[in-house]
Amino acid sequence: MNLQCKTALVSGAARGIGRAIALRLARDGADVGLIDLNPAIHETADLVRKTGRKAYAVEADIADAAQVRAAVARIVQELGPIDLLVNNAGIVNNIATVEKMSDEAWEKEIGVNLTGAFNLVRACVGAMAERGHGRIVNISSVAARGGLARQVGYSATKAGLLGLTHTVALEYARKGVTCNAVLPGMVETENVKAMPQEIRDAAMAATPVRRFGEPDEIAALVAFLCGPEAGYITGAEIDISGGGHLNTLVLGSRKDARAP
Repeated sequence: MNLQCKTALVSGAARGIGRAIALRLARDGADVGLIDLNPAIHETADLVRKTGRKAYAVEADIADAAQVRAAVARIVQELGPIDLLVNNAGIVNNIATVEKMSDEAWEKEIGVNLTGAFNLVRACVGAMAERGHGRIVNISSVAARGGLARQVGYSATKAGLLGLTHTVALEYARKGVTCNAVLPGMVETENVKAMPQEIRDAAMAATPVRRFGEPDEIAALVAFLCGPEAGYITGAEIDISGGGHLNTLVLGSRKDARAP
């Protein structure tokens, strides 16, 4: 994908899917701005520079609108106007049933996963529209549609991202800005690899292709949506889950999880 002369901004790029996206966009020719609270964001920036592209990393809390405005301004100053925005940052560590979810945990998840994406879109989309070109990709989840037991905050915020995606697509389509959502299933990130084996087995049983996704596979889809050939795609929800978004109740036994 040709992204030469483009500047991308990727949130949550310290590791996992976000790092894979940042590196793929760089390999396709984009300079990359990076936002994350994790100091490992600077390691990602170094990896981007090794591809021959420019990188600039900012440690910031995307749930804080003022921090987002300041971070975006610094990235624009260093790399130029932002053409591509990927809202990848998210947390999934608030595990509780609905009645046991604390106010603090709920508000934290809403702030990072949904408000954070809104803050970044709001900070970038106006300038994109003025230039008549922009690509926004929001990383949602298959949990946005099917829910996820004991993760009400995560599921609700990922569903909220779909509403954000649709609205931005409607408001900015005539101004040359597209906005799409990618809905991954289980992906072999550091967090997924650390899950208890019984949880991994159950997730595998519900995945028809009988494997988890790789971060680079998500990054390849995002890169396409950021490219010139995706200009007629906007407001879309694209599953990348190995078929995990389908009805797999019949296939969901532990025995079948071992099937080829």
